[in-house]
Amino acid sequence: MTLSRIGRIPLALLISVAMGLGMTSCSNSTVGFMWVLGTQYNQIGGFRIDNHTGNLTGVVGSPLPSGGTSPIMLALKSGGRYLYVLNAGDATGTTGNISLFSVGDGGTLSYQQSYVSQGTFPVWITTDSTGNYLFVLNQRSPNYGKQIDPTQPLSAANTDLNGSIAVFSLDSNTGRPSPINNSMNQQAYFEVGKNPTQMRNAASCLYTLDTGDQTIFPYSIGSADGQLTTPSNSMVSLNTASATSLSIGGSYVYVTDAGSVTGGPGSILTVSQGSSCDQLTVGNAVSNFATASNPIQTITTLDGKYAYVMNHSTQNTNYSNSTISAFTVGSNGDLQAITADTNNPYSVGSGPVCMAIDPTDQYLYTSDQFASTLTGKRISNQYGYLSNLSKGSSFATVGTPACLVISKDTGY
Repeated sequence: MTLSRIGRIPLALLISVAMGLGMTSCSNSTVGFMWVLGTQYNQIGGFRIDNHTGNLTGVVGSPLPSGGTSPIMLALKSGGRYLYVLNAGDATGTTGNISLFSVGDGGTLSYQQSYVSQGTFPVWITTDSTGNYLFVLNQRSPNYGKQIDPTQPLSAANTDLNGSIAVFSLDSNTGRPSPINNSMNQQAYFEVGKNPTQMRNAASCLYTLDTGDQTIFPYSIGSADGQLTTPSNSMVSLNTASATSLSIGGSYVYVTDAGSVTGGPGSILTVSQGSSCDQLTVGNAVSNFATASNPIQTITTLDGKYAYVMNHSTQNTNYSNSTISAFTVGSNGDLQAITADTNNPYSVGSGPVCMAIDPTDQYLYTSDQFASTLTGKRISNQYGYLSNLSKGSSFATVGTPACLVISKDTGY
């Protein structure tokens, strides 16, 4: 930031902003930037992450409008120059869209344009590791509700509850998405299983978690054209009662299973990816901590040593706490509870819905929907324990926060 850019701000306001944001000339104190969505006022909140303490301070211009209604999910293009926000729309008829933001110096965001995708009830957005493609998951495909045989006037409507993925190519210079048609039917979507809720990308594979039939639906991603190809085994049954999330950790896929609608601790299922997208092998389920409740996300450290499970909790008084359960990752991908620290599972803000680790594996953060806070924890590289940050672990954020994402400070 230069003086000429902030010279337009009245001096009194400038001083208060500088004090509130903890502005400093030492740029190497920032290890990365965090953006979190707020559904209450359709906003994006931006924060700098301090390298030495994990402390969060707001970026200039934050918060700003999300570019749509009911923002629920966001994704970064590799390199961190462009941010994509998925706005779900609402019941009043406001349709969902994808908002594109460019990322500037100091983590500032500049709105560029909004785009629409095929399908209804969008729930997830992600990019591939190359930054060439963007994927949007919809709970209902464009075929839902349409006549099974359009040539017959009284043909029954399609009610298979299948979802769909819209695929976009991303311009390397502007980040702008362009829809890719399915080469099989020349439609701008690829169908997946029943009632999909989450989607994850691992190398050239794309997986959706389909809660309608408790399966994982795999696709192979064409590196040259972004086409999604269904492998020979189109679905993998999880044999779970209530799968709530799908996460990638190294060579393994982790599925959290709430196990009960009454708020039990649930379990975490390990699925081996194998050598190709259709070689998923369902492995062992590891029990969550008895004091935890409603696990909804698993995340592993970048070095693959530890895994953390976010427990959303319920209104059940027997499981009233929102927590993070800590595990070590075994050689076969199975999780082993860290029992040496009696503080495990670790308390976080009420109703966490999203979790991320900073690019240096030092800090873990949750967005706490009920509390409208962000919670930060320091990760022990030696033992995997979590501890409070030295300057406080709870940070106010945009109202009713949804998901968050963290980008490395690359100095752009």
